[in-house]
Amino acid sequence: HHVGVASSFSVAKRIELTELLGTYTANEGEDHPWLAADDDVRRPGGPSRWSAGKDLSFVPVRPELVAEVGYDHMEGDRFRHTTKLLRFRLDRMPASCRYDQLEQPVRFQLDDIVPGLG
Repeated sequence: HHVGVASSFSVAKRIELTELLGTYTANEGEDHPWLAADDDVRRPGGPSRWSAGKDLSFVPVRPELVAEVGYDHMEGDRFRHTTKLLRFRLDRMPASCRYDQLEQPVRFQLDDIVPGLG
């Protein structure tokens, strides 16, 4: 599943990422979950209330590279809010990464912090 996005890269970092990820580009006909016609798979580029007609095209990459990201909240099996790319984990295989390994940030009620606002 597509779990979210990371953004806010400098121009230099974008060039570096384009070169690195270009070596992982998925080719048409490859067994890739986002290239399949399965409507049950969440994939990037789909319409949302935020897209407002923007070009959200993407280039799928083979799911071989593990990225470690920082995040502040999850909703089900996806990150809420934009994540921050921390590093690529060349020491990890994608199959070794599971949802149950993720830390769930502490949840709180607004009324617990500012009484009367909840």
